[in-house]
Amino acid sequence: MSGKGRNGVDVPGRILGFLWNAWLPVVLLCAIWFASAGSQSFFFPSLERVVAATWQIWFAGGGIVTDLVPSLMRLLAGYAVAVLAGILFGTIMGLVPVMEVAARPVTEAARAVPGAALLPISMMFFGTGEAMKLSMIAFISTWPILLNTIEGVRSVDPTLRSVMETYHIRPWHRFRYGFLPAAAPQVFAGARISFAVAVAVMVIVEMFGTPGGIGFFIRHAQQTFQVVPMWTGLVMLGFFGYALNLLFRVLEKRILHWHYAMVAHSQGGQQ
Repeated sequence: MSGKGRNGVDVPGRILGFLWNAWLPVVLLCAIWFASAGSQSFFFPSLERVVAATWQIWFAGGGIVTDLVPSLMRLLAGYAVAVLAGILFGTIMGLVPVMEVAARPVTEAARAVPGAALLPISMMFFGTGEAMKLSMIAFISTWPILLNTIEGVRSVDPTLRSVMETYHIRPWHRFRYGFLPAAAPQVFAGARISFAVAVAVMVIVEMFGTPGGIGFFIRHAQQTFQVVPMWTGLVMLGFFGYALNLLFRVLEKRILHWHYAMVAHSQGGQQ
């Protein structure tokens, strides 16, 4: 009995791989659970109390709908703008070196400024509402994608460029079927970094913006000395970030399956 599914997937191997990757978090959770049992500390409650409060606040109490879903929508909107802007301008700057050289001082200076330092300026221009939050997420998350796209487009094989020019392929088709697939691995590497940055920026802007979102929930709980609810917000934020990162990895593997197959083949593996 092979133990493989209909699509030839090694199901037992996948399960064992998941358990192998999850052993450290499980061990840490068990250690924290037993170490914090019976804790009377105001600032460090027991994990049992935090888990019970997490269920009560976020699931039974509907906190996912009122706070987590708006954060997710805000994150995805700002991140989508960052991805489109980073790929578009990164491709243009990668194809036109003169433009990249001219814009380099601006891009280097802009990405070197910490995101938190831009928050007061953004609040002056956009207030504390949705416009400020979305603009901050989009602006700060653009740079990793932009820079990686530039390098990815530059690294396209010169032979491929010559072939596209020889056959007079239209610019859009060059971008869609030539430059974008060739640069896709580096673009996704930048997008992965940008995604983590977007989550961090989302929490910061929600803490200082208008009410709403998981960042505001955590800061409000801290200011009102609701320590257990504050910890529940951190727990949900951790699961929130992990789940989104897992979905991103699945999407990346589906889109770049050809790339991973080539890497496996070059390393002597099977496609």
